[in-house]
Amino acid sequence: MTTNNNNTPDEDDLDYIDFDDDYDDIEDDDDDNDDYSYSHSDNISRHTDNNKKQEYSVVKFILSEAFSFIKIVIFAAIIALLCTNFIIINAEVPSGSMRDTIWEGDRLFGFRLAYKFSEPKRGDVIIFKYPDNESENYVKRVIGLPNEIVQIKEGHVYINGDELDEPYIKEYIYDDGETHTYIVPDGCYFMLGDNRNNSKDSRYWTNTYVKKEKIIAKVLIRYYSGEKGRISFSRIS
Repeated sequence: MTTNNNNTPDEDDLDYIDFDDDYDDIEDDDDDNDDYSYSHSDNISRHTDNNKKQEYSVVKFILSEAFSFIKIVIFAAIIALLCTNFIIINAEVPSGSMRDTIWEGDRLFGFRLAYKFSEPKRGDVIIFKYPDNESENYVKRVIGLPNEIVQIKEGHVYINGDELDEPYIKEYIYDDGETHTYIVPDGCYFMLGDNRNNSKDSRYWTNTYVKKEKIIAKVLIRYYSGEKGRISFSRIS
């Protein structure tokens, strides 16, 4: 019987180690790390893009709202301009020639279209271009109509011989002992202030009468009281 004392193991007893497999595993681990790195970078990139999109949306919204606001302001300005030039006039009274109906400092709204389709009536309070200087606007009351005879005598006003009832005045015209007669031309009007003894009106103008085409508006409303110094709405008549 032969005994084999050689300590070298048989090939069948050897466990072979596949170093290539371990190397592959190491490489696979590196690949996993690379995939993580790429994935992390992609997430950061996507997050940055989302932030940029959100910022762009906010800026776009703000610009859109600002543009809408500007359009509203421009539209309102155009409407106001059209109203001021063609429908309504806003006037401030500098003198007391129309006391006690209108006081100095009063602010008024006049209707520009009042006489486009009708004629001024006696007693209307109107805004018109001052005949002796059309760069100025005056506020007075219509007294004499076209083709009427206006007379002032003994402090009273007469129209075609009949005394005019004037509940809006506080005192009659100072009587200078004379009779003043005015014949109103066609298409024109004779004007007096309600504060008769302190009013520069048709009695004193070089161009005595107001032509219809020089009438700007009929006064409708006082919205600010110069006497009270505050907002105060009242109808003018």
